[in-house]
Amino acid sequence: MSKTVVSGQGPVVGEEGQRDGHRVDPITASVILGALENIAVEMGYKLMRMSYSSIIRESEDFGAALVNARGEQLCESKQSTPLQSGPIPGYVRGMLDALAKRGEPIRPGDVIMHNDPYGGASHGPDVGFGVPIFYQDALVGFSVTTAHHLDIGCQTPGSTGIVEAFDAYAEGLQFKAIKVFEQGKRNAAVWQLLRDNIRISDLVVGDMEAQVAACRIGAQRYIELIERYGLHTVEAACASLFDYSERLMRQAIEKIPDGSYAATGHMDGYIDDPDPSRRNLPICVTLTVNGSELRVDLTGTAPQVSDRPINMPLVGTVDVAVWLVLRSVLLDTEVYGDLPQNAGLYRPIEIIAPSGTLANPVFPAPTIARFVTGNVLSDTVMKALAQAVPRQVSAGIGNLKAIASSGMRQNNSPWVHLEIFEGSYGGRYGHDGMDTVDTLYANTRNNPIEDVESHVPLRVERYELREDACAPGQWRGGMGSIKELHYLSDGGTSVEADGFIYGAWGFDGGSTGIPGALTLQTLDNEEIALPSKVPYRSVKAGERLITIGATGGGYGDPFQRDPRQVLEDVFDEYYSKETARQEYGVVITEEMQLDLEGTEKVRSERKTRS
Repeated sequence: MSKTVVSGQGPVVGEEGQRDGHRVDPITASVILGALENIAVEMGYKLMRMSYSSIIRESEDFGAALVNARGEQLCESKQSTPLQSGPIPGYVRGMLDALAKRGEPIRPGDVIMHNDPYGGASHGPDVGFGVPIFYQDALVGFSVTTAHHLDIGCQTPGSTGIVEAFDAYAEGLQFKAIKVFEQGKRNAAVWQLLRDNIRISDLVVGDMEAQVAACRIGAQRYIELIERYGLHTVEAACASLFDYSERLMRQAIEKIPDGSYAATGHMDGYIDDPDPSRRNLPICVTLTVNGSELRVDLTGTAPQVSDRPINMPLVGTVDVAVWLVLRSVLLDTEVYGDLPQNAGLYRPIEIIAPSGTLANPVFPAPTIARFVTGNVLSDTVMKALAQAVPRQVSAGIGNLKAIASSGMRQNNSPWVHLEIFEGSYGGRYGHDGMDTVDTLYANTRNNPIEDVESHVPLRVERYELREDACAPGQWRGGMGSIKELHYLSDGGTSVEADGFIYGAWGFDGGSTGIPGALTLQTLDNEEIALPSKVPYRSVKAGERLITIGATGGGYGDPFQRDPRQVLEDVFDEYYSKETARQEYGVVITEEMQLDLEGTEKVRSERKTRS
């Protein structure tokens, strides 16, 4: 089995602050950094405000970034999700490769559309648009946006929950560096093809046009920056910032003792499938530290599932899942504050993934449902890091659900709603796990109930925290949510999720998290338990889909938790007095007072038994 290696891209500049012999001072570099970051943020906000669909406008499932002509990321929109902004350099390199193979030049006025999962894109529904930036007739970079689209012409409505695609061709339209504008002229045939092959095309094409507009704003702002400071100064500042980010990452890696740290995570896969190759799938991670270099080896990960779309693109999903955890843990913003998010961060990191596995599939293996697989990968990288930097990690995460709902309106027009249902974080040293949030590389916002109910025939009957269901620990795991969707008209649903079998891992004596669940309540009040992956299923008006979020793992011995904090948790109805006594050894009286003497007795008895 061959292996593919991905390492931090881009040349290393020999002397700090220098590009082609041009120097720049640190203050100017910092000012240019601020300008670059503001450009990306402006692109992001303009895209949000111009978008039609809630997955972009409300959930912020989009990315925006500037990339230089070599495909190195200069900056990214900080309010976007890592799974959208992180892959953008891969999108650009994929665009460049595809155009070069066809012998197509890049010219001013071009706008390039790309979503090839085997050419740098994260997966098919995350469509990227790139505007090449020219200065004095030379290509100096790209302004790029990505966004998750509600439909991409898949076999069933929606672009999430497509969990039974046979191959890449069943996953929807494929765009491999297609020019939607060429030298400023709109390619009307491509835009018409989109409208003819995508459900709810008004929303989807409207979102795409918003992406193009946001890209053009970014390109314009970058040219203005160059005109103000000069091209050589801007490029030298970017080189300096690359080196600075690389230096920070290398210093963080050097603090880890040399050696190898291994962990294995598991995903449900298709838990109701009789084929054992489709369920209980291991994801293996071995981190090897050698000085300031870090290698991530995914050897041992399950073979690809060739006829199910849970495989992960190596470039666009796997690399982002790995980089996100390493950057977040080793360069925690709580310690380091904001730092330049650019290509320099990843130069010391090498990723090895055997070809033909979940982490490096071979075309045409489908990949559209790679979302929860990548979350397990990120979580397993965290688990391996826990052996090296135990006070910097969180315990295991409660995985997410992405649910597509759809149907037809009375005027015979289709509607599609896509929503990411939150998971939760595990506890970490000194902090309880965060409740009901999108985790790791997802990091999108929850969708307001008012927005859902005002646009599609769904009613949210219940949306609440899961009670008495957080994993005990000195710092408890985060709680999942319960959300009940009432279908007001006939329609259908499809679900992409995981974590119904394997609970989030506890750390250093903390307890394992409680898995998630999914129930369909029929018109006869029958409750049908559904697996974590549900292909398109018809739903009748009046039926309800009840989602229960997984909980994060606990961190540390629960009997070490401050009794006053346990009492506070009981007051807040996180868990009961009985749970407080059984899991934490804390005795609370009928009058809701803390019994310190009784607590000491219970905890001492447990210690004696141990």
